[in-house]
Amino acid sequence: QVQLVESGGGLVQPGGSLRLSCAASGSIFSIVHMGWYRQAPGKQRELVARITSFGSTMYADSVKGRFTISRDSAKNTVYLQMNSLKPEDTAVYYCNGYIRTTRVGDYWGQGTQVTVSS
Repeated sequence: QVQLVESGGGLVQPGGSLRLSCAASGSIFSIVHMGWYRQAPGKQRELVARITSFGSTMYADSVKGRFTISRDSAKNTVYLQMNSLKPEDTAVYYCNGYIRTTRVGDYWGQGTQVTVSS
């Protein structure tokens, strides 16, 4: 099995920064891609950013230029650096991984709360 453990959420003022981390562990053969989703109250979960095993990245339009996704392949860890945070970035952020063990599967972390408020 695979476990994804997130850390780094919290309360920050508008314009501030936070860095989220997500470490994958377990019987991992390879990681196809990992990314971050978020879900605000009353809204659907949305993809924020994703990074592939080749290092290709993609971002939601709403975070381009403000958020940066990166990875440490040796540690099976992905990071989300969030700068210039806005109140509308407030949400529960979930780590997601498309990971191969004996087969390829979709895995999720437990979520971490990010609140942007003065």
